[in-house]
Amino acid sequence: MSHEAGTRHPLNLPFLDNRWLSAAILVIAGALQTLTLAPFNLWWLGPVSLFLILAVTVPQTPGKLFRSGWLVGVGLFASGVSWIYVSISEHGNTPIALAVVLMVLFIAGVALFHALAFWFWGKLAKDSPVRRLLLFPAIWVLGDWLRSWLLTGFPWLYLGTGHVDGPLAGLAPLTGVHGITFWITVTAAAAYAAWWLVRENRRKTASAVVVAGLLPWLIAPAMKQADWTERDDQPLSFVAMQGNIPQQIKWDPEFLEKQVVTYLGMTEEHWQADIILWPETAIPFTQDEAGPIIDHIREQLGDNSTLITGIPWYTYSERIEDYTFHNSIMALGNGDGAYHKQKLVPFGEYVPLESLLRGLIGFFDLPMSSFTPGPDNQSPLRANGKRVMPYICYEVAYPDFAAFNARNTDILVTISNDGWFGDSIGPLQHLQMARMRALETGRFLLRGTNNGVTAIINEKGEITERIPQFERGVLTGEAYTVTGNTPYMQTGSWPVLTLALILIVFVRERVIPKN
Repeated sequence: MSHEAGTRHPLNLPFLDNRWLSAAILVIAGALQTLTLAPFNLWWLGPVSLFLILAVTVPQTPGKLFRSGWLVGVGLFASGVSWIYVSISEHGNTPIALAVVLMVLFIAGVALFHALAFWFWGKLAKDSPVRRLLLFPAIWVLGDWLRSWLLTGFPWLYLGTGHVDGPLAGLAPLTGVHGITFWITVTAAAAYAAWWLVRENRRKTASAVVVAGLLPWLIAPAMKQADWTERDDQPLSFVAMQGNIPQQIKWDPEFLEKQVVTYLGMTEEHWQADIILWPETAIPFTQDEAGPIIDHIREQLGDNSTLITGIPWYTYSERIEDYTFHNSIMALGNGDGAYHKQKLVPFGEYVPLESLLRGLIGFFDLPMSSFTPGPDNQSPLRANGKRVMPYICYEVAYPDFAAFNARNTDILVTISNDGWFGDSIGPLQHLQMARMRALETGRFLLRGTNNGVTAIINEKGEITERIPQFERGVLTGEAYTVTGNTPYMQTGSWPVLTLALILIVFVRERVIPKN
């Protein structure tokens, strides 16, 4: 596959001999994947992006794939998570130059996931184009999955997420987002293989490969009409308050009580609703300090009403044998329970290497950045006798975590404060992931945020009601509880991951020769 011997590889395009042009194509291809997601929603660019990546990388020597994967990752994350700069610079009190440096380091670091995946791809496939194509979907999906849990995980920018409104959405209740991503990569590999076969005058084989690659795209739209869960007949009345509290004053001691007064005032005409939702840390006092507020809320609520709100929690943890803070959510009124967030945001809710970094710059000393993760296997909240599974902010981005915890519950709730990310694409990406979780689990998902997007999402991942961003408002509507679990809730991503591992085991040099 090397060009050093003076011969050109049959799969290589002449202009790709230019190292810098190849690098630019890889970065652009990575950036195209951001366009498949909200707010752009150009899902069809997914296979295009992957085809470009294959056009550059399949003819490359294995030794070059680490760099190529890293360039793809740089293109993806530089375009897709640039919103992190807002929280570092504007809300982290970090000088612009230093914020840029930290942003560059983050992008370069997280892009290493792609670099390592491509390096592993080269080690397994060696110089065989056939093995490269057969292993590409497996390597891509396993790389995504590894990124979802290693070092607390960064489960953002999955290609499959863009299909919540795309033709492969019908696969979500069966395979989850990783299964959709897998088939997008299969389609790109099939298109590349077909192009190769046409060049070799094997047109019948190329046609068969194209048909196989397109088959799920034709079947999945009909599958979205299938009902994997069953709605209850009686709807719940739902109301959510979007306070639009500026992030700059969120934790200012002079404004803490005013925030609670704001949410109480917004709820004044809605105390009789079945479920009332306040966003993340809407009560900016710990539960032991907020006793009078909690008592007042209970007095105002109707007999059949439940208020669910975000609140910091201070308690003794037997796990760490010390008192600690949790980012939590609790139910009041005709309901009960508290849930402590398990998936914390690095640097936002806890500081890795805290003893070394705390105090160096403002970003490492953000308000409420000393939370402890909650325990595993927490019970859902109760609201009007219904089992409500809550997710706080970042947690809704984790597909398997969300599906596992949603089992045998009636309805999902997620709260967030996306004020950290300003007027960027981050909050809209976050909303799209919440929609995918609703689709994967076949459940209504009620979303309450500080400044948007507050919404009701049905079991098909469709938004039925919403409040615009950056406005103070009250959302009212109806939601339904459901019974039953989707296949994906039962198995998680393991069938897709197992298929990927089977490909790796069997697509080996002694099974498939170089040519």
